[in-house]
Amino acid sequence: MAMRETNAPDEDEAENRALASGEGAQVPPQAAVLTSQKPVLGIALKLCSTFTFACMAVALKITTESVPIGEIVFARNFFGMFPVLLLVALRGELTSSLHTRQPLGHVGRAMAGIAAMLFAFTSLKYLPLADSTAIGFAAPLFTVVLAFFFLGETVRVYRWTAVVIGFLGIVVILSPHMGGTEMSGDAWFGAAAAAAGAFCTAMAMIFVRKLCETERTSTIVIWFSGCASLISLATVPFGWIFPGYAWVIPDAKTAGLLVFVGLAGGVGQIVMTESYRYADASTIAPFDYANLLWAVLLSWAIFGDIPVWQVVAGALIVVAAGLFVIYRERALGKDDSRARKASSPLRP
Repeated sequence: MAMRETNAPDEDEAENRALASGEGAQVPPQAAVLTSQKPVLGIALKLCSTFTFACMAVALKITTESVPIGEIVFARNFFGMFPVLLLVALRGELTSSLHTRQPLGHVGRAMAGIAAMLFAFTSLKYLPLADSTAIGFAAPLFTVVLAFFFLGETVRVYRWTAVVIGFLGIVVILSPHMGGTEMSGDAWFGAAAAAAGAFCTAMAMIFVRKLCETERTSTIVIWFSGCASLISLATVPFGWIFPGYAWVIPDAKTAGLLVFVGLAGGVGQIVMTESYRYADASTIAPFDYANLLWAVLLSWAIFGDIPVWQVVAGALIVVAAGLFVIYRERALGKDDSRARKASSPLRP
């Protein structure tokens, strides 16, 4: 049944609070004690998670110079699974988290997520970190469009306007890579990959929204990491046909970076999830855009890249459009906490 864009009532408070602890939809009201309203702490944890993901992106960009993308995707998911498994085991939820009612939904989400990672990691190879990050922020805009077509959500003129303006911002970001005498084939390919990654991220979020109807947050995260690790192994045969895509045995430094990519992704996922214990998604979500600030600073400090004015201007437009979408969802009583927590960050 389609979700109506009206002033819908909020979810039952006890259930909503319990979900922040990683439980499924059917939980006792007393589980609400596992969370509390501490928005400052929630925001602080969210900012920590965005910084962790930005550091992960830096390591990703470095490894793309010597490691094929498929191998990096495997490392991101395989090593990222261990911190999550440890946390779930410490909570005594490991066995229950492995049970699922929608195995095909998890596989579909994993395939969309793998595609998103392949595209996003490829863009990091050919684009400055800030440019790739800015284009990736188109994902929430794509999600609005896909939710309209696949979930039957009613999207009224306010959000459609925000989506259109946001996509215009993406065009502004892409303009240095699509026109002018300084355009290179690599830059164009990287920009196209970043846009494709944003679209696939939105597709993954559609799967997550459906999975959240029956699945625990921990179930969604663990199944994604496991499925994505297995699916990414399918990239090994490409190296038999195209030597440039062959998996390699990394040196000690590169191996350490690959492990860091995975662990940073897993830890960042945990910290992000913990942030939802202390504040609603509508409060925390705007701070996701702090990732762009970290990307600019780290890109300048480590790679010496300074974004051109078109990237800055376009990023501001996209951020403004995204914030307006978040504002409208909050005004309509849609707090998408479970979907946001269960989405594997594709900054991946």
